[in-house]
Amino acid sequence: MTTPATTALAPLTIRMHERDNVAIVANDGGLPPGTVLPSGLTLCDRVPQGHKVALIDLKADAPVLRYGIPIGYALKDIPAGSWVHERLLKMPDARGLDNLPIATVKPPSLPALEGYSFEGFRNADGSVGTRNILAITTTVQCVAGVVDFAVQRIKAELLPRFPNVDDVVGLEHTYGCGVAIDAPGAEIPIRTLRNISLNPNFGGEVMVVSLGCEKLQPERLLPPGSFAIVDERNVADVGASADTPLDVVCLQDDAHVGFMSMIDSIMSAAQLHLERLNARVRETVPASELVVGVQCGGSDAFSGVTANPAVGFCTDLLVRAGASVMFSETTEVRDGIDQLTSRATTPAVAQRMIEEMAWYDAYLQRGKVDRSANTTPGNKKGGLSNIVEKAMGSIVKSGSAPISNVISPGEKLKAKGLTFAATPASDFICGTLQLAAGMNLHVFTTGRGTPYGLAAVPVIKVATRSDLARRWNDLMDVNAGSIADGSASIEDVGWELFRLMLDVASGRKKTWAEQWKLHNALVLFNPAPVT
Repeated sequence: MTTPATTALAPLTIRMHERDNVAIVANDGGLPPGTVLPSGLTLCDRVPQGHKVALIDLKADAPVLRYGIPIGYALKDIPAGSWVHERLLKMPDARGLDNLPIATVKPPSLPALEGYSFEGFRNADGSVGTRNILAITTTVQCVAGVVDFAVQRIKAELLPRFPNVDDVVGLEHTYGCGVAIDAPGAEIPIRTLRNISLNPNFGGEVMVVSLGCEKLQPERLLPPGSFAIVDERNVADVGASADTPLDVVCLQDDAHVGFMSMIDSIMSAAQLHLERLNARVRETVPASELVVGVQCGGSDAFSGVTANPAVGFCTDLLVRAGASVMFSETTEVRDGIDQLTSRATTPAVAQRMIEEMAWYDAYLQRGKVDRSANTTPGNKKGGLSNIVEKAMGSIVKSGSAPISNVISPGEKLKAKGLTFAATPASDFICGTLQLAAGMNLHVFTTGRGTPYGLAAVPVIKVATRSDLARRWNDLMDVNAGSIADGSASIEDVGWELFRLMLDVASGRKKTWAEQWKLHNALVLFNPAPVT
């Protein structure tokens, strides 16, 4: 990356690769026509911030190169100094899923990163939470209003008595009934909700609120053997290996007479779980116990220049420390599939990535759309012409470490190192699926800006631009725009993020989303029919 500028007011452009024949404008507010760049090139058009300027004359059908690869082909002649936007480009066809490089990249082994730790909550199954939260699982959307009412009462009346418990959250969603629950694909939302209920931040305490008549019955959501908690009430006469009975409050039970009877039952059950959670204390654990999900949303042309490369550098640090890191967003890495399969540790891992891409290609085809449906108006306003350009900037969140594992939507992560967790690119669905995989810390990069947050896990927000970090100073946790400004390097911001993760995981710091209690709803991925 080159940033040929001498002063903050000088024209500043960023070129990502020596082969690139376009560069993006970094100046706040963009640059007007007639601006002379340090190279001597004069702009023909006004070029907004983050948008591309042609560095040479581009003939019709010529490839437009950014990140060293064709992000499109010129629809007409484009003179040097012109603004290059999506209306001037034909998007390349998707890369085929055959004849891919398989496990060909063998990066040099980096030394283990030792001596880093955080203060976490150790669970009976060996996992570690970064927060100590009572989660109330729901089997169906019908009970959401009742659970929300009860959660507010629990927070006001019970939670102050249990200072070691951070929060109480209702795991509300739009699933559970009116769905083809046995159709192909229906297993995805069911296992997603099951695995969210078992997230490390919930301490193994499983509490369920059911309506009673829904298709997703509690025993199907959490069958015997899928969970285990320590509960002295159920130890006597059952044997050490017996399954703990599922703790369910069913609103249609005959015992409930009136609304407040339901609320009282939920609060009574919650108090027992709160007592056990309150007995837990933080202890020093190695950084290898972090399970980090990385994601981007509201992306712009700076995402692949500043925030995502810094996250990628941090990803490598985490892998060196023995931690687990997930990158996702299938449509946002699909155009870099050759980069991913080449980094697979084994041919089997590469094949699993290909299978997930093929599944998603077929899923989109059933809906009569393709990967181009991903790019949003905000992405384009921020300088991203199409999904190919967006994908090249998104994929760098994965860093350079070998990809050692692949999981399908809703599955639980059971491996250390770098994992491709296949998810849609939707912010809310991706975050929900990474939560189900077991993440205990979330990193979210944004260029356009989004107040995204999750109730169940801390979300660290990384701004791609200094202007966004300045305007949203109490929503963004890290300013990666300093990389474009030249005041910090990718490595500087990567280390800043790594150290912040340890502080947030320890509870020493709260993210802005936590401080403002900004929480988006869980959104389950359901590719099966709704009846």
